Amino acid sequence: MEVLDPADAVQVTEFLLVVLSGVAAGALNAIGGGGTFVALPALVAFGTPPVVANAMARVALVPGAVASAWVYRRDLVPVGPTTTKALTATSVLGGGVGAGLVLLLPASAFTVAAPWLLAFATVTLAFGRHLSKALSSATGRPVGMSSRAVLTAQFCLAVYGGYFGGAVGIMMVALWNIGLGLDAAVSNPMRVGQLAAIFLSASVLFLVASDALRAPLVLTAMLAGAVAGGVAGAHLARRLPAWLLRSVVLATAVIMTVLYFLRG
Repeated sequence: MEVLDPADAVQVTEFLLVVLSGVAAGALNAIGGGGTFVALPALVAFGTPPVVANAMARVALVPGAVASAWVYRRDLVPVGPTTTKALTATSVLGGGVGAGLVLLLPASAFTVAAPWLLAFATVTLAFGRHLSKALSSATGRPVGMSSRAVLTAQFCLAVYGGYFGGAVGIMMVALWNIGLGLDAAVSNPMRVGQLAAIFLSASVLFLVASDALRAPLVLTAMLAGAVAGGVAGAHLARRLPAWLLRSVVLATAVIMTVLYFLRG
């Protein structure tokens, strides 16, 4: 009986961990957001430089986001007065601009910014809903955003999503809830669709102009896991309690933020 070489055993274990990280990231994105909190730190933990890991994570997660969007395709609802086509085009444009910033700015800029972006996204995850309720209570009604205001805000979020992406879906839901009174459960399918649009344009740029393909085996492993997790997560999202989903995503965000600051 042939004994597996220890070095090969380590490689197999790492491969399986990458696949599982992809599954978790794809499922989180489909359910409530936060997949970047798993994918990016996992790639960095396997020795990938932060900027390259950011590009690889975006490329790896886009098929899972597209798969989730396909599952949700019949549940899409318009976001206020804005058409779905205009919103999607804005997301694609902003995602490309954000990815361009990753490639143009020095690598040290992303390394320094990453922990703070994680912290900002974590705070949004933790307090976004409370802020939404407080503003609605203070004004007595949701703020009525115009189509131009929705698209402008969406572009800014898409730029952030293309550059980093952590909790950008949660931020979209919070924006639509505060500005348009759109219920989080109703807007979740559109969130997934716009997340796919942002990641898709960013991924195209990363594939052409970055080192995202420097570790094709790792990238493929996470990509395959993200697709499986994205499909499964979209189907499970309607069955799990909302409070449990939010708790899982928030716990992941807090842990990863702390680890990033400790690493820095």
